[in-house]
Amino acid sequence: MPKFVYRMQNILEIKYKLEEQAKQEYGQIQARLNEAEADLLKLKNMLSEDYENLKEAQSSVLDILEIDILRDGIVYRKGKIEEQRQVVKKLEREVERARMKLNEAMQERKMHEKLKEKQFDAFVKEMNDKESKEVDELVSYTYNDKESD
Repeated sequence: MPKFVYRMQNILEIKYKLEEQAKQEYGQIQARLNEAEADLLKLKNMLSEDYENLKEAQSSVLDILEIDILRDGIVYRKGKIEEQRQVVKKLEREVERARMKLNEAMQERKMHEKLKEKQFDAFVKEMNDKESKEVDELVSYTYNDKESD
């Protein structure tokens, strides 16, 4: 029986590689997003601590210089939080683009796998038809040979 050979196997292999690259890219961007979100959470926690420190400074002996420094620190921290939010939003957009690219790569791979499967099914059908024809010829030959004897 002849071996099945998919004519576009090299294209299918390329699709596998492209999908794998898209998965890796998606994973890397997702990891960067998770890290950025963790940094944002840290900044928010630090801001809460800054508010607590300011509250303590205002309730104890009033030291205007210390209170001003704490307020400036809070303003600075709020600015950093806003910057980090922008970083997170940017990374979320990148993750979405990478996810769409991954989905596209998966669809292309699946399409080529279906084409390969259809070609294989056609190959099997052709081999079965060929085998059936050979059996019919053999039976016909045997039957005709018996009649002639």
